Amino acid sequence: MSRSRYKFIPGDTSPYFLTATTVNWLPLFNNPIIAEIIFDSLRFLQAHNRLTIYAYVLMENHIHLIASAEILEKEIANFKSFTARKSIDHYLSGENSFILEQLAFHKIPHRIDRDYQFWQQGVHPQQIQSAAMLRQKIEHMHHNPVRRGYVELPEHWRYSSTRNYAEMEGLLDVCKDW
Repeated sequence: MSRSRYKFIPGDTSPYFLTATTVNWLPLFNNPIIAEIIFDSLRFLQAHNRLTIYAYVLMENHIHLIASAEILEKEIANFKSFTARKSIDHYLSGENSFILEQLAFHKIPHRIDRDYQFWQQGVHPQQIQSAAMLRQKIEHMHHNPVRRGYVELPEHWRYSSTRNYAEMEGLLDVCKDW
C-alpha cells in the first residue's frame, strides 16, 4: 500500500489545495472553448451548492483550486469526468485528429473502458490546516502566470481568482470569508 500525504480525509469538509493536470501536460486549456467547459462546470457545482471555491487559477495544462465540499473527492471526480467527456466530444465534433491522437496515445493502457484520457489521475489534495497555509497557497497560485512570464501582474491573468481578491470581476465567484 502506498503512503502519500496527498489524500482526502474522509468526512473532512475543510478546504483543500488541489491540482488537476491534463494528460501528459498537454496545453489543452489554451483553447478558449475548453477553458469555458472548465468554468461552466465549476459554475454549475457552485450554483448547486456542491462546491465552495476559495481560489483558482487555470493555466494551459493544469488547474489549481482551493475548494471544499461535503464530499470533495466525489465532486472533483464528477468535475473531471464531466469536463473530460465534454472536451473530448468537442474535439470529436471538430475532427481534431492531432489532439485526439495525443489523448489516445497517453491513455493509461489498462483503462479499456475508454478510447481517450483527458486528465492525469489524481489531484494531489492537501488539506488547508491554517489561515497562513491558505494565504501561502493562494499567493503561490495567483503568481503562477507571472512566474511563467505570461503577465506582469497577477490580476492581469483572466483565468484566476486574483481578480476577485483585487476587488475586480472574476470569472467565478469565490468565498473570501476564511
